[in-house]
Amino acid sequence: MKIVLATGLYPAEIGGPATYAGMLEAELPKQEIAVSTVPYGWVRRYPKIIRYVAYAWKLWKAARKADAIYALDPVRVGLVTAWVAKLTGKPLLVRLTGDYAWEQGRVRFGIKETLDAYTKNPGTASWRVRLLAAIQLAVVRQSTFVIVSSYYLQSIVTQWGIDKAKIKVVYGALYPLEVNSARDTLRAQLDYTYPTLVSAARLVPWKGFRVLIEVVNSLKQRYPDITLVIIGEGEERRKLESQVMKSGLQEHVRFTGRLAKDTLGATLKAADVFVLNTAYEGLSHQLIEVMDLGVPIVTTRSGGNPELITDGVNGYLIDFNDAAQLEEAVTRVLSHPESRERITQSARLRSKDFQKPVVVERIATILKSVHGEK
Repeated sequence: MKIVLATGLYPAEIGGPATYAGMLEAELPKQEIAVSTVPYGWVRRYPKIIRYVAYAWKLWKAARKADAIYALDPVRVGLVTAWVAKLTGKPLLVRLTGDYAWEQGRVRFGIKETLDAYTKNPGTASWRVRLLAAIQLAVVRQSTFVIVSSYYLQSIVTQWGIDKAKIKVVYGALYPLEVNSARDTLRAQLDYTYPTLVSAARLVPWKGFRVLIEVVNSLKQRYPDITLVIIGEGEERRKLESQVMKSGLQEHVRFTGRLAKDTLGATLKAADVFVLNTAYEGLSHQLIEVMDLGVPIVTTRSGGNPELITDGVNGYLIDFNDAAQLEEAVTRVLSHPESRERITQSARLRSKDFQKPVVVERIATILKSVHGEK
């Protein structure tokens, strides 16, 4: 079988889609599926209209000799890919890791609601968001299968009016963060005091950093040497830094920006608790990496998180932005160090369900079903 992979990001670019595309290129040939990748980056240097025409041309040339086209996003490459698939008569598959229209609305077009609230009443969004949602829905409707990263996202897409049988859940693969040093060694190297909380995400409103900083300010009364390490970049950084200054937490909150993978792994492994106070996750690869590293997790019941974390078994679940619950959960971890090994061992076992061979075999089975193979 031969497929064309249409992707917005591609190695050596940074991001989940680039990593995913690289994995498929490397692993699908082992499943007797040849991959021809057409990265959007090939045409990004052109003006916008010319860019889309050039991308369509490159896709069309690749698709003529393929059995199916697999788009790794539903709008930026998805719209052009859907048009090429219709023109060539090739089956189309689309991967969704979230609701593109809602995500753009939160970042650019003034949406304040959570994804669940928006999905129940999308008509109140601005015309730009509704346009993106219409494009996304048209691409999804044309596809033979929609591949989503969690059962939570499957439930979201069914609310768009898409047949559940058409939506295939394929969890993302674990890419272990290789860290060879012992935790105590890393803590000494990083100058961590006890306790140290780490959080890693885009610095955007729905990741809940404002409330997390408030909770650290409260926990400081009980743990005078507490430190919060925030990994990531985003439009909220200046506001969060200002909040830290106003709260007098300069000695307690560190902003690292983006980190290289080896540094990221070391920073996470050395933590006493990993906190992800998020309003939305399709399925968090960051949580899977932390589970594999053996760090206790406190996160929210939002999105796909409960598919990874069972409360009190391999981590702790709270409601988004509930400061009291967040403080209680962090305190529970710090007050019971004897339970750390039990929780982290359970988390490590759960992370094994996301091994690359399992994920690739599932994707290959879906692709071959389009091609008529068993």
